[in-house]
Amino acid sequence: MKISVIIPVYNEEETVKRTICTIQKVNLDKEIIVVDDKSEDLTYHIIEEMKYSNLILIKQDVHQGKGFAIRKALEYISGEIVIIQDADLEYDPACYHKLIEPILKNRAKVVYGSRFKGKIKGMRFSNLLANKILTWVTNTLFGIHITDEATCYKVFRSDVIKKIPLKCCGFEFCPEVTAKIAKRGIAIVEVPISYQARTVAEGKKVKWTDGFIAIYTLIKYRFMD
Repeated sequence: MKISVIIPVYNEEETVKRTICTIQKVNLDKEIIVVDDKSEDLTYHIIEEMKYSNLILIKQDVHQGKGFAIRKALEYISGEIVIIQDADLEYDPACYHKLIEPILKNRAKVVYGSRFKGKIKGMRFSNLLANKILTWVTNTLFGIHITDEATCYKVFRSDVIKKIPLKCCGFEFCPEVTAKIAKRGIAIVEVPISYQARTVAEGKKVKWTDGFIAIYTLIKYRFMD
């Protein structure tokens, strides 16, 4: 099966090239769809200079947010499986094979890479607590049993994610897609992954306010679609 790797990027000049090169080393039939969300640094130009035949680069004229960038990328996918990848190397593409295995074996249509079932390095306690709270809220609202709602590594069969009516623009992609997958009765299978957290000084963009937005999003989509 062909894999479509979606990378939303915004001001990632320090790591985006290494991220793409690392993905290219993964022995899978793949395409890489990068959406530059109007970066203010050299991110777009760095990617533009990378001459990979399987690399699709989309430039946004207005800064819209991670969720909007993912929605835009979904218009271009041609693979049977979609993987969401951040450009900051917190998540290791070496995990791709085990992430897609449940789908290849027809045991799942949606797979999440769980940091809490795997190995975590450098995550601050406040972030860990926020992740645990978000996951608890998700499980309580939707009657599911996952361990890592906010993980970046979300993997979908393409025919599944294309049918989800996403409306997100920012980081609320994660709670929205999780809520809508759960409401449709689609099981989320988790596999353990490794995770190396980065700091705000290193470019981490999620803010404490995004946690409240995530909870609001979960509650909203519990009662609407």
